[in-house]
Amino acid sequence: MWAELLLVVPRRAGLQLLRRRHGGSGAMRLQAPQFQALFTPGLRSVAELFEKKNYELRIAGGAVRDLLSGVTPQDIDFATTATPAEMKEMFTAAGVRLINNKGEKHGTITARLHEENFEITTLRIDVVTDGRHAEVEFTTDWHKDAERRDLTVNSMFLGLDGTLYDFFNGYEDLKNKKIRFVGKAAERIQEDYLRILRYFRFYGRIAEKPGDHESNTLQAIKENAKGLAGISGERIWVELKKILLGNHVNHLVQLMYELDIAQYIGLPLDGNLEEFARVTKNIQHLSPKPMTVLTSLFKGKDDVTNLDLRLKISKEEKNLGLFLVKHRQELTKASGSEPLRPYQDFLMDSREANTYSRILELLKYQGEEQLLKEMQEWTVPSFPVSGHDLRKMGISSGKDIGTALQQLREEWKKSGYHMDKEELLSCLKKL
Repeated sequence: MWAELLLVVPRRAGLQLLRRRHGGSGAMRLQAPQFQALFTPGLRSVAELFEKKNYELRIAGGAVRDLLSGVTPQDIDFATTATPAEMKEMFTAAGVRLINNKGEKHGTITARLHEENFEITTLRIDVVTDGRHAEVEFTTDWHKDAERRDLTVNSMFLGLDGTLYDFFNGYEDLKNKKIRFVGKAAERIQEDYLRILRYFRFYGRIAEKPGDHESNTLQAIKENAKGLAGISGERIWVELKKILLGNHVNHLVQLMYELDIAQYIGLPLDGNLEEFARVTKNIQHLSPKPMTVLTSLFKGKDDVTNLDLRLKISKEEKNLGLFLVKHRQELTKASGSEPLRPYQDFLMDSREANTYSRILELLKYQGEEQLLKEMQEWTVPSFPVSGHDLRKMGISSGKDIGTALQQLREEWKKSGYHMDKEELLSCLKKL
């Protein structure tokens, strides 16, 4: 349900207030519970400091988008007309602790009040961009700061009184579930080529259906796809993982191939799009890991290795991909009354620490929802016999103990891991 609010939009002759009326009353501001919940003692203290100095302070970007959608934002960024130097002076005079000064050259000051961190950034304009980074200049113009942001739905500001400042119709796009770049798509992309993947990510998050793109946007993406070659693998992987877990993933990855993006972000030139479509159709509601989804695009282990070379994925992500490529066809459910047995046996035979979680991902990949549930509910049993038990039976040789334990494990396995210590030791006497 969309919030009622006081909306400020640009007109050539200044700003015009659009008043939403309810029962004949005056202007309505955002009153969503998610918005009201933001006003902790820490935020109230920050707001008082800025008000005393007559510096404007507003919530910016993604947090505004989330609040307007009725979602509690995970992170809140603030924007202000105060410069970093002015903020430092103000906070220092008030005895407020400042932390993480790495963002200061980009205009960001982080203040800690009432056990909370507040990240506040001076309004900026991009002076020089190289497709990866930007040199910025500080401004007091909210419109110019909004103009440098990537997508209309991310370009809005929200005053602490609930007033929305929307210069590029982001609120309308959000209500209509449309994803558009601010201004000209090509210009925004060339400022930071990672915005191509951010477009896909937010499309999967907000758009209602696949294929609802503007043709000039897709053309701009295709013409600038090569720019992704200069973006670090780590930044690409952060965005790609979110795309893989979002909506319309099959459509979006197909589009990456159509727009010649895949080759620049570590994906195989001959990706198995049929397998990808099959797997993604059944897997989304099973909470897969991003690598599980992506592996369906790969034909062999070389594709996993090449992805790692380009994106610098973690060791566990790489090992999961290699595991799935190797076992997705050979490790499958059994016919008969114990379909889960092959997976259980594989786990019990394995000596690797992460085998259990990898088998769960394999079951998700295979779309085996019922077996996945059974595997998650299965308590992995402990082998009930130890070398100490065998010594008490008179077996003293280390080699003989090892052989006997292996024989007993096989008998235990045949029983479906049900035989207890007494039954196994009794069995040993017959072997």
